[in-house]
Amino acid sequence: HVQLVESGGGSAQPGGSLTLSCASPDYAYEFDCMGWFRQVPGKERERVAGIESDGSTSYADSVKGRFTISRDSGSNTWYLQMNSPRPEDTAMYFCAADTGSGPQCYERIRGGNFEYWGRGTQVTVS
Repeated sequence: HVQLVESGGGSAQPGGSLTLSCASPDYAYEFDCMGWFRQVPGKERERVAGIESDGSTSYADSVKGRFTISRDSGSNTWYLQMNSPRPEDTAMYFCAADTGSGPQCYERIRGGNFEYWGRGTQVTVS
């Protein structure tokens, strides 16, 4: 059973910074495709950022230029650096991972169709 564990959530002030981490210590291989999503009560889950095994990244327009997704392939850990967060970034943040790179990963990130998900970490910006 593959578990993804998020950490680093909490409170942040507008204009500050916060870094989320996602780790999968039990998975024996490297994931090819990883992402961050977020959801607020009453709304659909939305894509935040994605990263592939070759290091290519993608971002939602709402966070582009403020958030950075990165990975540490050696430890199967990936991060979301949130700079200049805004109150509208307040949400439960989920990390996700799967195999398959290239177009398959692109579709997973766009559609949120991942095999493995974390339980979420709350981020509150106020």
